[in-house]
Amino acid sequence: MFDDFYGLDARPFQLTPDPAFYFESLTHRKALSYLGYGLAQGEGFVVITGEVGAGKSTLVAYLMATIDPARMTAANVVTSALDGEEIVHVVAQSFGIHVAGHDKASALGAIEAFLHEEARAGRRSLLIVDEAQNLSISALEELRMLSNFQLGSQPLLQTLLLGQPEFRGTLLESDQLEQLRQRVIATHHLGAMQAKEIQPYIEHRLTCVGWQGNPGFEPSVFADIHEATGGIPRRINQIVNRLLLLGAVDQRSHIDSEMLAQVMDELSDDGALALVSPQPGAQAAPVSVPAATVQYSASFEQPAAFAPVPSDAINAAAAIELIEAALADRDTQIGELQSAMVELAAAAEAREEALAAASAVVAVDHGESEAIAALQADLAQATAHTAKLEARLDEQSRTLRHTLTMLIEWIESGDGQRSAA
Repeated sequence: MFDDFYGLDARPFQLTPDPAFYFESLTHRKALSYLGYGLAQGEGFVVITGEVGAGKSTLVAYLMATIDPARMTAANVVTSALDGEEIVHVVAQSFGIHVAGHDKASALGAIEAFLHEEARAGRRSLLIVDEAQNLSISALEELRMLSNFQLGSQPLLQTLLLGQPEFRGTLLESDQLEQLRQRVIATHHLGAMQAKEIQPYIEHRLTCVGWQGNPGFEPSVFADIHEATGGIPRRINQIVNRLLLLGAVDQRSHIDSEMLAQVMDELSDDGALALVSPQPGAQAAPVSVPAATVQYSASFEQPAAFAPVPSDAINAAAAIELIEAALADRDTQIGELQSAMVELAAAAEAREEALAAASAVVAVDHGESEAIAALQADLAQATAHTAKLEARLDEQSRTLRHTLTMLIEWIESGDGQRSAA
C-alpha cells in the first residue's frame, strides 16, 4: 500500500533476509572480514553469533551471493532441535545427497563420497548451519566429526555456525565441546548498529527501491528509532514499516517524531512493543580483546597461557611486532621440527635395515632374537616420537592462527586505532 503512495518499486523494510538490501554497518563489516578470513582458511568452523534480527542471515546471504558456485558448493541448514543421527541426515539432504538407507552409517558414507567428488572436481564444500543454538551437544559433535573428512591432507568440509548469543556461551563453557572449540578458526558477535548508522541504514533501504526523497524524515526520528529498537535491524524494519503505513494512510510526505510516538503507542496497544524494543537488562555478548602473543619454548613444549596486557600498553605498531614475532617463532619451531623429523627418519631407516638383515639369518640364536626385539622397540619408539612432533607442530599452528585472529579482532575493534592515535 505505502509503496504505491510513495512511488517505491517494492517494500524496502521486509523482514525476510535479502542480500539486495545488505547494509555494511561497522559490526557487519567486521563480521564480513571474519567470514572472509575464515573461508580463506578452507577448514574448521567459523562462528557468527548475534541477537535475533541482528542480520546474521542477511550477512550470509550477501556473502553467498558473491561466491562462485563453480569453486564452492554450499548447503544451508536451518535447524530445530536435532540429535546426532538426525543432523547427519539433514546435512545429506541439504547437499542434495540421496541416502540409500536410513541409518547414520549410510548417510556418513554418502556424505564422504559426495565431498570426495566435489574436491576432485575442484570445488570446496561449505555447510551453513543457522540457529545453531538449537542443536544438541551430540549434533555438534557429529558436525565436528564431519570436519575430519579429508582427501590426502586437504579438508573436505568447512562449517559456518550461526546462532543467538546463548550459543556463544554453550560453545565456550561446555566441557563436552573442547575438541570442537579447537576447530574454530574465527568467531564474531554481531552487535547492534550505532545511533549514527540508523539514518544511513533507513535511507539505503529506501534507495534500493527507488526512493526520491518522498517521504522525508525529521532528523530526531532516527535517534528515537535507535533508542526504541536498540539498533537491531529487524526491529528497525518493523517500526519503519508501520511509520510508512501510517504516513500513507494519513497522506503524509514527512515523517516526524509525533508519528513515531503514535506508532509506538499502537505497538504497545497491540502487545507487540516487546518485539521491537530492547529488553531491560539485556547486554551484548562480550567481544574478545587480544591478551598476548604465544610464547614457544625451544624444547617443543606446549604454548604458555595467555596473560592479560593493559590496553594502554599496546598500540597498532606493537600488535604488528607481536604478529611478526609469532611468525618468526613459528618458523624457527618448524625448522627445528623438520630437522628432528629428518634425523628420526634416518635413524628409523637404519634400524629397519638392521632389522631386515637380522631377520634374514636362518639360524637365530637367543642373543639375535633379543637384538631383533630391541630393534623393533627402537623403531616403534622413533615412530611414536615422530607422530608426537607432528602433533605439536599442528598444535602450534592452530595456536598461532588463534593469536592472529585475536589480534585482528582487537585492531578492527577500534581500540588499536585509538591507541595508535
